[in-house]
Amino acid sequence: MTPTRRASLADLPLSGGGKKWTITSARQVLTETLRQAGIDSPEADARLLIAHALSLDRAALTTNSERLLRAEEIAAIDALAARRRKREPVSRILGQREFWSLPLRVSKDVLVPRPDTETLVEAALDFIGVARDRPLRILDIGTGSGALMLALLSELKNATGVATDISAAAIEVARGNAKHLGLSARCGFVVCDIAAGVSGPFDLIVSNPPYIEHGAIAALDPEVRDYDPALALDGGPDGLDAYRAIADEAPRLLAPGGRLIVELGAGQEPAVRALFTKAGMTVADARPDLAGIPRALSASLAPQLRHDQDAMRPA
Repeated sequence: MTPTRRASLADLPLSGGGKKWTITSARQVLTETLRQAGIDSPEADARLLIAHALSLDRAALTTNSERLLRAEEIAAIDALAARRRKREPVSRILGQREFWSLPLRVSKDVLVPRPDTETLVEAALDFIGVARDRPLRILDIGTGSGALMLALLSELKNATGVATDISAAAIEVARGNAKHLGLSARCGFVVCDIAAGVSGPFDLIVSNPPYIEHGAIAALDPEVRDYDPALALDGGPDGLDAYRAIADEAPRLLAPGGRLIVELGAGQEPAVRALFTKAGMTVADARPDLAGIPRALSASLAPQLRHDQDAMRPA
């Protein structure tokens, strides 16, 4: 007996003797369609996609759950569902992702900010401690959507920052997010490789660099492999190219008493620790993310290196 294929919304008759779709019934069918496509969170994704198609927030979606859908609304839902079935991330379909409670626009040119990256924000704020009112100077290397920089500026009201990225398109996304959040006046944006042409000193340097081994990219989940920009993923043959470049630049950019905090991939702590130590920095234990994986590695200038830099500064 041949199994019956579950139809998408657009496959079913919308009028006459056909089925009438409500928001609730559409959510049920879309949830099952996404589940059969191997999506990990079909129920949540169905809710978000339908809310987006209908321009409703979560409360309105519930309040109007038994409202009948018009043909054009069903077509809009089905178009979004088709994209998700191809494993395009919901955040990319919606064009927005929340990070540190900030709504950030995302495009094909930037990584979708992950919750794991909030570990860097936590580590930075712990380092700053009670001195949040200081006029700190922050550098974000490889800013992408601007997530790290904008999260920090939202917490540190007297801080200013410089955000760099090798991608001009990514810088435009970050600049737009800064403007939308009202933070443009406190942040500059530079298109460059790592921090070429950027002058220190900075009290805080943060970075979520590309750290996936080149040969491992093909095995990533489709949501990452097929939709995140390669520039933001590819860390070279061993995944450490960006860390080497940051280690080369950090000593000239860090202020005495400043802190460098970088995101790590799983299992990378020993190798990155060795690179930063070789560059003359003192490295602290990495802060774990919610899964217990060492995620945020912090380093500062070693005492002798700080002394040498101070001696080189003009009187």
